[in-house]
Amino acid sequence: MLNENLADGATPREHSSLGAERATAHRAVAAERSRARFLLAALKRPGLVISVLVIALVILWAFAPGLFTHHDPLVGNVVDRLQAPTATHIFGTDNLGRDLWARVVYGSAQSLAATFLAVVLALVVGSVLGLLAGFLRGWVDDVIMRVMDVVLAIPTVLLSLAIITALGFGIVNVAVAVGFASAASFARVMRSEVITISTALYVEAARASGVRWYTVLRRHVLPNSLGPVLSLSALEFGTAVLAISSLSFLGFGAPPPAPEWGALISEGRNYLATSWWLTTFPGLVIVLVVLSANRISRAFEKNGAGR
Repeated sequence: MLNENLADGATPREHSSLGAERATAHRAVAAERSRARFLLAALKRPGLVISVLVIALVILWAFAPGLFTHHDPLVGNVVDRLQAPTATHIFGTDNLGRDLWARVVYGSAQSLAATFLAVVLALVVGSVLGLLAGFLRGWVDDVIMRVMDVVLAIPTVLLSLAIITALGFGIVNVAVAVGFASAASFARVMRSEVITISTALYVEAARASGVRWYTVLRRHVLPNSLGPVLSLSALEFGTAVLAISSLSFLGFGAPPPAPEWGALISEGRNYLATSWWLTTFPGLVIVLVVLSANRISRAFEKNGAGR
């Protein structure tokens, strides 16, 4: 090789530099192709891209509301009360002159925090119950799933109201109530996946080799059963937003004057005939978030089925 390098008039260092340049060029071409594939996939599914952008925007509202509005959500000017949407107040103002856009933006923190708590609680409780029911079977499966059937037979909002009655009012208690009421759906999906995975050859081989049952559960069954459950969590995110907003609308959520999406609609219903924006804009935000979460969940479900 050294003789060939000397024969063509190039030193080994020059050949090494040439090889590095070629590798860099290949990486640049690969990155460009990857970006092109990403853009092509985005153009094929514009609804999914818009849904992701909507969810990302709402999350930014929750973490950095000051980037989107300079108005105070709790302080208003009575002189500006019940103003229609303008360039200064793009969502209008409420009956106390507070900027509705600011209240929607700042209210996303409480709404999303409660939704996240509800979904995580439902995911953990439902997954554990479904895991035990599907793996242990027998009387454990019968007891757990009969309880889950009873929970599923009761409407989520009605069951949440019953739990809130026991726990008390407040946005955290609303999230806990919605989470427990939604756990049954996760339990059924997890149980179905665990039953399927438990009959796989590698699980039977692990059992036959003397591996303890909880080790089989942790290493083989649980990791391979989480996919559909995580997809369901995206769908339940939208459902939880709707349920928490409904309970806040009924007055069980955050106390006034704290901004929360459901409470904003409840406050605006008294002025529905003259100030339509008080209910329309918060309602549209809730609708967009729920539809976006459902679209993302459907994309997860399709990708899982394709695999």
